[in-house]
Amino acid sequence: MKQIIQSLRTGKTTVCDVPVPRLCDGGLFIQTSHTLISAGTERMLVDFGQAGWIEKARQQPDKVKMVLDKIKTDGLKPTLDAVFNKLDQPLPVGYCNVGIINEVGNGISEFKVGDRVISNGKHAEAVSVPVKLCAKVPDAVSDEEAAFTVLGAIALQGIRLVKPTLGETIVVTGLGLVGLMTVQLLRANGCRVLGIDFDKKKLQMAKNFGAEVVDLSAGQDPLKISNLYSRGRGVDAVIVTAATKSSEPIHQAALMCRKRGRIVLVGVTGLELSRDDFFKKELTFQVSASYGPGRYDPNYEEKGQDYPVGFVRWTEQRNFEAVLDMMATGSLDVKPLISHRFSINDAVNAYGLMTGEEPSLGILLDYPGIKVTKDSRSVELKSNHINSLFSPNPCISFIGAGNYATSSLIPAFKKAGAHLNNISSANGLSGVYAGKKFGFKETTTDNESIISDSKSDAIVISTRHNTHADLVIQALHSGKHVFVEKPLCLKQEELNEIMAVYERSESKPIIMVGFNRRFSPQIQKIKKLLLGTSGPKSFIFNINAGHIDQDHWTQDDDIGGGRVIGEACHFIDLLRFLAESPILDWNQNSMNSNSKDTLSIGLKFGDGSIGTINYFANGPKSLPKERLEIFSQGRALQLDNFRKLKGFSWPSFTKMNLWKQNKGQNECASAFLKAIKGESTFPIPLEEIFEIAIISIEIASDQ
Repeated sequence: MKQIIQSLRTGKTTVCDVPVPRLCDGGLFIQTSHTLISAGTERMLVDFGQAGWIEKARQQPDKVKMVLDKIKTDGLKPTLDAVFNKLDQPLPVGYCNVGIINEVGNGISEFKVGDRVISNGKHAEAVSVPVKLCAKVPDAVSDEEAAFTVLGAIALQGIRLVKPTLGETIVVTGLGLVGLMTVQLLRANGCRVLGIDFDKKKLQMAKNFGAEVVDLSAGQDPLKISNLYSRGRGVDAVIVTAATKSSEPIHQAALMCRKRGRIVLVGVTGLELSRDDFFKKELTFQVSASYGPGRYDPNYEEKGQDYPVGFVRWTEQRNFEAVLDMMATGSLDVKPLISHRFSINDAVNAYGLMTGEEPSLGILLDYPGIKVTKDSRSVELKSNHINSLFSPNPCISFIGAGNYATSSLIPAFKKAGAHLNNISSANGLSGVYAGKKFGFKETTTDNESIISDSKSDAIVISTRHNTHADLVIQALHSGKHVFVEKPLCLKQEELNEIMAVYERSESKPIIMVGFNRRFSPQIQKIKKLLLGTSGPKSFIFNINAGHIDQDHWTQDDDIGGGRVIGEACHFIDLLRFLAESPILDWNQNSMNSNSKDTLSIGLKFGDGSIGTINYFANGPKSLPKERLEIFSQGRALQLDNFRKLKGFSWPSFTKMNLWKQNKGQNECASAFLKAIKGESTFPIPLEEIFEIAIISIEIASDQ
């Protein structure tokens, strides 16, 4: 299918062939008929991509600080690799989509196949969208009109925050698509509206919708006109829908407002606010969060947990419905806002128009319709990287093409000599990017086709944690070797099933979890040094894990499993490897009941060794992430962030420093491939993999 992407590195817009997406859990699969280009948002993305490195840095000073901190802790080259990997990833654009439902997710009863719906889906011939980000289109509303719904909801949410009453005087600053719809919705609410802009055509449209206007291009003074329009009292509220780097619209809004007036920012402006502007009048200022309550809440958007209508009358989905109802009754007329129409195949010219000098407003993209078949879920790739079909190395397929896969896992397997066969992703686009970059033969959104493909010797799983167990089990059933990025699973029941399936398998394929740290050169050196000692050892592992918001998927027990299962398992495995003895007992102490990612884990090993893992999320980003200290028979070893290893009182060893951080990803992938070829046994003993899974699950359950 066709999909529009943009490059954050160059700003270039491309129409790309990608597999149709996989139906998301609790979502709708929609075949697109029309999408609307959101000129404000999408032009900003193009401008950012086309900007030079210095200008990019100026626009995102917070990201620059993160980069500088990472250079201090991880080194220059790994940091630059991470930055370029992020900028190179194609960005899917668009969020105003209308089409026909082709498939409905489990448990959804309010929609059916064949319904016309709007969604915040991308510019693509088919999209998969969570149900709460969709709404049915009334019969009286055409597809072209419905494509304006999401932008209309943005306008409506700004109005809801202003809380206008009949007869109030409201200023709308910026008469683009959102501004002109804001004018109409305010007029329908019985408000007197004053529109401000430079564009005479947009000003005339606002007048046609019932507003008075201020023509900035003609030198008209918005302060004088707003004062007259409000009968000398000051306007009741200002809704700023402009897109500019200047802070002037907010300053101007404060001057126009009456005492205790309201200002709501819907667009994007500078925010250098003057305290004096707000202090004297006791003004309120609020930034609108897109479509309304529920936006950016994963429980609402991804899990479909609605807010009770008695307590939250207007959610983002209900705002969609309200906008569509206004269109159906004629109170909101978007037909005059359509300035251009393009086919999806001609989308590059549409974006050229948007960023050019020719005037434009509502640019619609038309889609001829795509026939969804099994073949449409896969795309054969033509890549600059050619993998020989007669390669003696194992043939590997990937499920998951996210950031870690593209920045670490796939490069590691490619460097180790793996023959890359197929790669799967849920949305299709990330699989195309990774497939072309690294030389995969094909990309797909169909996991089953990858697992059943007889050409693949092994499956690498790099998806969200809640999918790992099921994919591992499917791979084992098909007789495939499995490399799963940690964790192996989230629950004891899942682990029991994996163990049972493996026990029943005749071929006994290799199972490996991506515990790469034990393969790093400095850890291998530590292991050799410890073999020369006897008696128990003491380990202290400090991890400056960093803060992750509680609404992030990794913090969700059902999806990510939390940070103990999701990441701390790495460090439990490493101490188990170095102790070379089973874990007999453990304990954990969390900082408080509300902070499950700041804790100390105590381990006791069968040989008498002890270990403490301090996994802390409350430290600064400028501090290196990991420090391991080992004490044994009057000697000590200290490893700083997998770059500097230092020995204390160690015969014939003082230090082992690396030019760049090496956590063992390449060595880990190489060990897995050697095991598949029969050149070695399990890189990580299976009993240790199961042991770490059990311990991690138990610790997380005890929190």
